[in-house]
Amino acid sequence: MLRMAIIATLLASPAFAAVEGKPFFSLYNTDLIVLAAFLVFCGVLVYAKVPGKVSGLLDARSETIKAELEEARRLREEALELHASFERQHAAVKEQAARIVEKAKADAQLAAEQTKAEIEASIARRLKAAEDQIASAEAGAIRQVRDKATAVAIAAAGSVIAKNMDDARSDALIGDAIKAVHERLH
Repeated sequence: MLRMAIIATLLASPAFAAVEGKPFFSLYNTDLIVLAAFLVFCGVLVYAKVPGKVSGLLDARSETIKAELEEARRLREEALELHASFERQHAAVKEQAARIVEKAKADAQLAAEQTKAEIEASIARRLKAAEDQIASAEAGAIRQVRDKATAVAIAAAGSVIAKNMDDARSDALIGDAIKAVHERLH
């Protein structure tokens, strides 16, 4: 390959054009001098194994680029896996949120029903308490009426007895009452 490059350079160069009046292979032919310097330079490069080193550097750079591309592919796959994982987690969280909302609705409905039942029970207790108070007041009123009727009847009986009672009869009744008390106490 190097030989072909040298041959192509020689054929394509204007080195074959000699200066007028001077021989082709002389130091006056600047094109020949440049060609010789170029060939010496290329020889020095080949002697110093520069093409091999450049090829090695290019191969190393190629390997580095391949490694970077593989790393980029691996990172891309990891990113896609991570994205898919986040999508699954997002779907799971969304589903869990829907379940939480449904449970909250059910709990709220249950709490509303319990509160309604408690209010109805409270109203029933208050109605029962009011009915009991009314019955108690009614019983108290009846008792007061009876007591008043009894007091009036006793007063009326006392006045009737007082009008119809004489001293002898009064003494006999008192004696009978004392005797009845004495028998009951002993």
